[in-house]
Amino acid sequence: MIRKPEPLRPGDLLEVVSPASSIAPEKIERAAGLLQEQGYRVRVSKHAFDRDAYLAGKDEDRAADLMAAFLDPEVRAVVCSRGGYGCARLFPYLDLDAMAAANKLFLGFSDITTLHLALNRRGLVTFHTPMMITLSVDRPEWVYSSFLNVLKGENPIPADAPGGETVIGGIAEGVVTGGCLCLLTDSLATPEPLELKDRIVLIEDVDENPHRVDAMLTHLLNTGKAGAAAGYVIGEMTRTDEKSDPTIGPRPWREIVTERLAPLGRPMIVNFPFGHAPAMLSLPLGIRARLDADRGTLTYLEAACGA
Repeated sequence: MIRKPEPLRPGDLLEVVSPASSIAPEKIERAAGLLQEQGYRVRVSKHAFDRDAYLAGKDEDRAADLMAAFLDPEVRAVVCSRGGYGCARLFPYLDLDAMAAANKLFLGFSDITTLHLALNRRGLVTFHTPMMITLSVDRPEWVYSSFLNVLKGENPIPADAPGGETVIGGIAEGVVTGGCLCLLTDSLATPEPLELKDRIVLIEDVDENPHRVDAMLTHLLNTGKAGAAAGYVIGEMTRTDEKSDPTIGPRPWREIVTERLAPLGRPMIVNFPFGHAPAMLSLPLGIRARLDADRGTLTYLEAACGA
């Protein structure tokens, strides 16, 4: 059963949660102002600014905030303050079925990939979008248009957004999945794994060494399931080329991606604008889209939001 949340309307309430790493209060102010300018109300969850080393407070508290936001009938959208690390630690404390049934807009990326996979498996359409911290600095105008269009249930890909570059040509259709590569591979062999069959798979990451990108893609290939995907949309491995280990030897990440995935023969593009790149689209997950790898475009074939 597919669940499509309703689009937001002026006056609707968004709740900011921190299910992964901590954030300083001033880092959400700009994004909160953007949302308020659109007529939305913004509320910050009880533990959003907690800090426990690299986590935004205790697992139980982060999970409680997330559950409370999803189950509060007044909240229409749940937006993550930032990624970092910590979402996978929440599973013992979450009722994922209840979260999906609540049918709320759920927004975020990076470590939030873990939650997207779990909620998509339960039929909830979710959204790979900039977060509060992402919108705390200047972005191209189409980044804001894409983000706000997602909230309104409109086309998430503005006409002035750049496309990708062809690696393997062809056209593929399928349900969109994916996100941050390290979280996708971490999910394998867990109860909430990445599903590849007939999917258009989005892949990006940040601050990984080139050989680690190779290792994660190789792990994906070694599952024997990567060839069942309909197609691949590669964003950017941000700062990967700069992190080459001189004792191992450098290799450009785009070359690694091509060498590892191109032999699958699936339509594939690279440099598509999403993820940790300086400019990123907001992309629905869990609905069908068409990848035209010859043109470098991704076109959604159905609305992400319900009536």
